[in-house]
Amino acid sequence: MKRLQNKTALITGAGSGFGEAMAIRFVEEGANVAVVDLRGDQARRVADGLPGRAIAIEADVSSSEAVRRAVTKTIETFGVPDIIVNNAGFTHRNQPLLEIDEATFDRVFAVNVKSIYNMVQAVVPAMRDNGGGVMLNIASTAGIRPRPGLTWYNASKGAVNLLSNSLAVELAPWRIRVNAVCPVMGVTGMLSELMGGADTPELRSKFMATIPLGRLCEPGDVVNAALFLASEEAAFITGVILPVDGGRTA
Repeated sequence: MKRLQNKTALITGAGSGFGEAMAIRFVEEGANVAVVDLRGDQARRVADGLPGRAIAIEADVSSSEAVRRAVTKTIETFGVPDIIVNNAGFTHRNQPLLEIDEATFDRVFAVNVKSIYNMVQAVVPAMRDNGGGVMLNIASTAGIRPRPGLTWYNASKGAVNLLSNSLAVELAPWRIRVNAVCPVMGVTGMLSELMGGADTPELRSKFMATIPLGRLCEPGDVVNAALFLASEEAAFITGVILPVDGGRTA
């Protein structure tokens, strides 16, 4: 029996990186998937590789109207989502905090934090009326053990962690479980920005030295954690902030 058989999942930021890997694995495990991404071409590329089991939706998760449209299209195509993965993220470049301009600060919080507000408003009533579901927020170890140079990004991910705790408590009566997955610095499109320089072996080595297991987070690491938390195997788990970090926050 596949672990997500007959489930519907909506995954934001699913046009690449962790989100793409989750979309592929969730389909393999029996789910239908709404591949949501700001870049419509990337969303379509991923969905086209999963014929009949995925749809592509172009949406800016910082826009309440765009998120509402994405949820509506998902419901029209596959039914009410059983699983929501708030994976879309944005970071500023690793640099001194006084050098981050207001527009960049606003974008970090709009994509990383306001997007969860938008998704809750758009989907929770339908999930409640459908008998419950699962929400996974892809946070970061930055919200647990922050690195210098990423202060405003760190703060946004700290907010995601606390939001996940609070949502878990408030949504539990409606049988909606909420958990957060917190990867350490990973092999995604944001890696250079998080490191604050070109992705060279030397710079990677500097950051890997801070991770006890000695490597960066790979998409598969996040997928495995997300799949467990989304499945019935985790039916009694909610409000968990799960580091996927090779010991970075230990």
